[in-house]
Amino acid sequence: MLSFFLYIDNTSWYNKKGFMDNKNPKLTKTRQKKIISLVSIYWKRLALAAVCMIVVAAANGAMALLVKPVMDDIFINRNKEMLLLIPGIAILVFFLKGFGSYGSEYLMNYIGEKIIRFFRDSLYEKITDLPISFIHKEKTGALMSRITNDVNIVKGMVSTAVINVFRDFFSVIAFLFVIFYRDWQLALGAFIVLPLAFYPIVLFGRRVRKFSTGTQETMADLNSFLHETFTGSKIIKIFNLQAFEKNRFKEKTQRLFQLEMKKVIAKALSSPVMEFLGGLGIAFIIWFGGLRVINGTSTPGTFFSFLTAVMMLYDPVKKLSKLNNTIQEGVASATRIFDVLEETSSIIETNTPETLSGSTLDVEFDHVSFAYNDTEAAALKDINLKIAPGEVLALVGMSGGGKTSLVNLVPRLYDATQGAVRIAGKNVKDLSIKSLRDHISIVTQEPILFNESVKDNIRYGKMDATAAEIETAAKAAYAFDFIQGFPKGFDTIIGELGSRLSGGEKQRICIARAMIKNAPILILDEATSALDSEAERVVQKALENLMRGRTSFVIAHRLSTIDYASRIIVLKNGSIKEQGTHDELMALKAEYFKLQTMQASKGLE
Repeated sequence: MLSFFLYIDNTSWYNKKGFMDNKNPKLTKTRQKKIISLVSIYWKRLALAAVCMIVVAAANGAMALLVKPVMDDIFINRNKEMLLLIPGIAILVFFLKGFGSYGSEYLMNYIGEKIIRFFRDSLYEKITDLPISFIHKEKTGALMSRITNDVNIVKGMVSTAVINVFRDFFSVIAFLFVIFYRDWQLALGAFIVLPLAFYPIVLFGRRVRKFSTGTQETMADLNSFLHETFTGSKIIKIFNLQAFEKNRFKEKTQRLFQLEMKKVIAKALSSPVMEFLGGLGIAFIIWFGGLRVINGTSTPGTFFSFLTAVMMLYDPVKKLSKLNNTIQEGVASATRIFDVLEETSSIIETNTPETLSGSTLDVEFDHVSFAYNDTEAAALKDINLKIAPGEVLALVGMSGGGKTSLVNLVPRLYDATQGAVRIAGKNVKDLSIKSLRDHISIVTQEPILFNESVKDNIRYGKMDATAAEIETAAKAAYAFDFIQGFPKGFDTIIGELGSRLSGGEKQRICIARAMIKNAPILILDEATSALDSEAERVVQKALENLMRGRTSFVIAHRLSTIDYASRIIVLKNGSIKEQGTHDELMALKAEYFKLQTMQASKGLE
């Protein structure tokens, strides 16, 4: 039955020419099967829940059956024995109904919560495993919304909707039995109007799904906006743009309000329309059934028992509209979830990957070209470069020259479009990704730290590191002294992104993290460019300790900080224009000389 409701209105996602509407992607049959297979894993609990729902349905049917003896035996025939028996039966019926309701609610919500956890875990694992290019093209808030908001809506579809589908289905069966048992002729008349009540399910279900998709997309955009403005609160205040950002936020909430109200209208209309159509059926039953009682072909008890069953029958039919609304919202959310789960990675590991080993490694770029996508110009063009084991290679050039693009190819954050990147003679595409990245450390311009203790942040480079190893790494990174000054030392929580630390302190903890990993290849991506001169001197000493004996790529903004490099290459427009030592490049009086002269004139040295 769940598959039926998942399928309802799928044809509505196609336009008149038969093509799918990209603004309203449907939940394909394959995805439907995946959801149903997830539910079927818990078939034992599902079967027990179904038994509980049958008990509820049977109790509902019994309540309708009891109307006849109450009316005919107690009120008309004044039977005292029935006066004692029927209340006892009623108590038992309500007890069984309550027991069944509790059992079905508990069991189905257990299944729903399990599925929520599965989707959350799967989404987080998938997003974590996808290449950095996927993270860069998506909004952070949108990805967060998938894990938080969308999975909750799917839970409503899987647990609440399934409960109602089965409970209402069994209730309808029970009421149909009572109706035809009491008066089959009157029952046939009642079903003249009943099919009309299904029309609003289709009509309003389409609109609910459409507005639900828009609501979820707008909510994801709102989450992204909140993430950006909270992160950039300092800039907003300094530039006095609080009013501007408040207005932007109000525009987004207004859009969300409009979509929510459209969804409310669609939901709110479905029930009254069905009630009116159901009312037509009830009016017919009162006229035709009343006529039969007056003519003596039926008793008042039979009529009221029949009428009660019909009115109770229309109730689950009416609920199907709300049930369909819940399913359509779930379909929209499930589509967004599966869009992420079915995303394919461009960074693919071979079936039999090789393992990288060694404490000193060389790196080679063999006719490497790279473009971020087919529509943009190449970021790197025919790069030929060999870096010897233990060599310190500095990469300089104007912004957009391709420096970061080049070093990102080493750990396979991106793959070369043409050519090959080799480490120790092995193509990085043939290596195990874990093995490759185990041999690479990185320190970036923006220190990336976690809201954990100092100890845990350093240990991120080596999860099984001992306390002694953590202290040694901190000392080598010139971080030990200031860490000891913290209230709890290495156990001090540093705040979100290390917000409780200065720039120099954050960077030295990042260096300690790279130090403890002890990887033979090191990438320094403008690791000191955001620091003041005093902090830079201390961090530079720590970096020298870190680079010792390692094959190092150093992207530098301040050229005065790379005079220790074994070799310097100048990248411009994705190509290597010059390479050599500082003195050799200065003697050429070309690109490197221009950069040095420019920085000297601006006092950046």
